Amino acid sequence: MVGLGKSGLIHNFNESLKFSHAAEDSPIWKTVYQRAFPTMVAMCNHREDGDHQRLGIDRSITLENSKQILIDEKVRSVDYGDILLEHLSDRERGVLGWVEKQLLCDFIAYAVLPSKKCYLLPVVQLQTAWDKNKLEWIHLYSNKVAKNQTSGRCWETVSTPVPVSVVFREIGQALRIDFDATT
Repeated sequence: MVGLGKSGLIHNFNESLKFSHAAEDSPIWKTVYQRAFPTMVAMCNHREDGDHQRLGIDRSITLENSKQILIDEKVRSVDYGDILLEHLSDRERGVLGWVEKQLLCDFIAYAVLPSKKCYLLPVVQLQTAWDKNKLEWIHLYSNKVAKNQTSGRCWETVSTPVPVSVVFREIGQALRIDFDATT
């Protein structure tokens, strides 16, 4: 953080990136992925800037059967009891956030450090839940705007903090499809 703006803290992008990169080597990831994917044989970090980063790939997990699972990692240093769903990465330029844009990853691994908990969010179902509920969620939980700054450039990120239980309930609903067998 670099200081206080008119509507709150201004995030220094380089400092936030440094925090994120420090977390990427944390032993928590190996623990999380071994528990989530018991047949994991390898994990590979993809943090270098490139297309994979813009498509939401921070890490890949390889299973015994050679299946590859692609993961975007998010880390929070404070537990607010919610998942902060970023829907605008840059408000002024209209750049979509990770809950809105097309991603190549299979999961968002959302680690909350103080509670020592990582939520594995299946991307397709999370984005389906967001698309179905976003107007209601924004109305109920409001938007949070983060001011960001790096190298003289400033921008605002817009996210909605949705309670963990609500997010998972709606992900579950996205996995249940009603159909009429006659059509």
